[in-house]
Amino acid sequence: MKTIYTLFIAFIFALNVNAQTETKTTSNGQNITVTIKNIKNNKGSVLLGLHTEDTFMKGAGVKNLTSKIENGQVTVTFTNVEAGTYAIMVMHDENDNKRMDFENGMPLESYGMSNNPMSYGPPQYSDAKFEVTDKDLEFNIIF
Repeated sequence: MKTIYTLFIAFIFALNVNAQTETKTTSNGQNITVTIKNIKNNKGSVLLGLHTEDTFMKGAGVKNLTSKIENGQVTVTFTNVEAGTYAIMVMHDENDNKRMDFENGMPLESYGMSNNPMSYGPPQYSDAKFEVTDKDLEFNIIF
């Protein structure tokens, strides 16, 4: 009986250790949920990029998402984002050509950034940056 009891305790302990290890390896970072409301129409899609200072305004971010628009809004989540400093850039790609369209140097499609800075001229990383630490984040981005 003592042997069965010892084996049972060892079995429970082994399951507990395995469960703790599995929990730690399934989540490598935080989630960042982004919501954009009042998009002017449902044409095309919304492109979102999570950027570091090195990737900001230089093309693709460190994580990128695309979402269809439903009822003038989009909600998406960047998952497993490691701690660090980031900025989010968002663009309404009305014609689904995967790039910002310009006329006379002015953007023809709506765009926005984290922190919703209101500035004239090109977007600045310093205005849009935020810190990811040990908590999930939520942003409401305005075009």
